[in-house]
Amino acid sequence: MKSVLAAALMVFICTPAVLAAGSGDAAAGKDTYGKHCLACHGADASGNTPIAKGMKVTIPNLASKEVQALSDADLQKVMTQGKGKMPPVKDLTDADLHNLVAYIRTLARK
Repeated sequence: MKSVLAAALMVFICTPAVLAAGSGDAAAGKDTYGKHCLACHGADASGNTPIAKGMKVTIPNLASKEVQALSDADLQKVMTQGKGKMPPVKDLTDADLHNLVAYIRTLARK
């Protein structure tokens, strides 16, 4: 009986959905960033872009302590629900969200 429970636990632990939770591919996230985020947040993710100036808004620097202090779930919520003048991004997959968070986390190290 114990071996059956142990085997079931290993199957659950090793499923792709569980492995994907809380992890992401920063390189894939950079590609997704380029497609969905770059126009407003900029190549350097500083938010200092013509769109920000044209809209007369401050777009947060994604490398800032304030942004980096947000939980992964909070970052994903901003991406999927929007915040302030940032519209939600509707066509992101779960993998895209995890990858974007992984990429955003690399910005703090630069």
